[in-house]
Formats: sequence, structure tokens, C-alpha cells
Amino acid sequence: MENMNKTNSIAIFEDQKIRRIWNNDKWYFSVIDIVAVLTDSSIPKRYWSDLKIKLKEEGFEPYDKIVHLKLKAPDGKLRETDCANTESLFRIIQSIPSKKAEPFKQWLAKVGYERIQEIQNPELAQDRAKEYYELKGYPKDWIDKRLRGIAIRQELTEEWKNRGIEEKRDYAILTNEISKATFGVPIKTHKQIKGLDPKFKNQNLRDHMTDLELIFSMLGEKLSTEATRKKDAQGFIQNKDAAIQGGKVAGRARIDAEKSFGINVVSKDNYLDLKENKKKLEKKNK
Repeated sequence: MENMNKTNSIAIFEDQKIRRIWNNDKWYFSVIDIVAVLTDSSIPKRYWSDLKIKLKEEGFEPYDKIVHLKLKAPDGKLRETDCANTESLFRIIQSIPSKKAEPFKQWLAKVGYERIQEIQNPELAQDRAKEYYELKGYPKDWIDKRLRGIAIRQELTEEWKNRGIEEKRDYAILTNEISKATFGVPIKTHKQIKGLDPKFKNQNLRDHMTDLELIFSMLGEKLSTEATRKKDAQGFIQNKDAAIQGGKVAGRARIDAEKSFGINVVSKDNYLDLKENKKKLEKKNK
């Protein structure tokens, strides 16, 4: 959700994550993830290994249709994964006995169509993000801030891209530097304060931020963008210096706010609490 133009991202089917990547003008999906969703198998890799043999016997040659693309693994590293485009997946799904098969086919077709629409009209991606957060129960004013934060984040990453930042690891380091300077803690510690489970590597910290945290996150990244342009930063070292400078200015504003109002901007409050409170309210109203 963070970058609406990401070519390597996560799609959601019935609350389950499916990794995908935009490659050669088509979506390619992790076959293992899809097998896991359709079969509920605890060992989807073994299921997929057996299925490939079955498909070959049926005249479908998996090795001609499957491509190996790098997707983010649970440990956060990019690893080569069996991937297939929508057309090939329809054939694979036919050989998996599952009550989820038909709704999944409809979902798969919809996902591919939406991507084409978003390329033609990027504003649709923002609209879908808004709908996503609404369905998850976020309040409207929080959603407005979150979407604004996404736009600011895109502006910053576009600057980095144009200034020689290519490795995903470098993007992560630069982002962490801004976070440390803005909030006084690195992203990992901030997640711990929020009570986020470290087992789930893909959890987005910003989806659990309070209004104030979102505002200061936006401030840190916007000021980092301004510092990057002001310095005409090129390459990793110069962009890192600009990121730290922008974060520090936002950090001073945070410290001033905390002293002036007797508050802590970095808070343990998060969306997990919001969901739990919503459940309690629904239960109470029954």
C-alpha cells in the first residue's frame, strides 16, 4: 500500500497475502502463495511440487509457463520464487480441487484489470487505497492523513530514484534515518513500542500510527525531500545526509511539541487497539 506505483507488492484475497510483481506489462503472482490460499496446506511447497508432476502428465508443461522472479520472503530478503501470469494461473487453478477456486478466479481477473486502469489513471490507486482503509475500519480523518502521507512518500522516493538510489536496502536505510531523527527511535523500536509482532515482517508501521505520528512522519519526509533538492544530493551518502537533516528538523518540532503540551508523540496506541475496540462495541450492541 505504501507506494501505489510499486511493481513488487502484496495483493489480498480473503485476508490472505499473495505476493505479486509487475513484469513485462503483466502481473506475475507467487504460485506458492496461491497454492497456500486455495488448499490451506501447511506445506504448500510440497503440494506445488506434486502438482507440477500432475500438470505435466496432463499436457501442461509448468517449466515453460513458470518464471523465477525475486519476491520478498518472510525474512524480508528478496528470493527467487515460482511465479505465473494470470493466464497460466487459470490453468493451474483448474487442477486444484478447492471451493475457493471460482471466487479466486474472479478476484484474479479483477486484480489484473484494476492494474491496467491504475496505469491509465493513477488517481484510481488512491481511491482504492481509501476504500481499503474504510473497509478495515479506519476513521475518515485518519485515512485522509494516511493518503497524504503516501503522496509525500512517493514524492521523496521519486527524488531518491532520480538521484541514484537503486537498491531497496538503501531505501530502507534512508527511511530509517529519517525515522530515527524524527521520532528519536529507529523503525524496529517504534514497532516494538506499538506491540507489533516481529514475526510479521511486512507489517506497515504507518498503518498503526496515531494522527500525530502520521503528521510528524509526513513532516520528516517532506523536509527530507526539501533538503535533498536544496543540496542537490547525488548518490547514497549525500542523500543520507539530506535525510538526516530533514528528519532532525522534524525531530526538533516533535520535541518542542512534547515539551509544550506534556505529551509523547511516539505512542503505543495503534490500529490493533482500534480493531479490538470496534469488536467490543459490536459485541456490546448485539
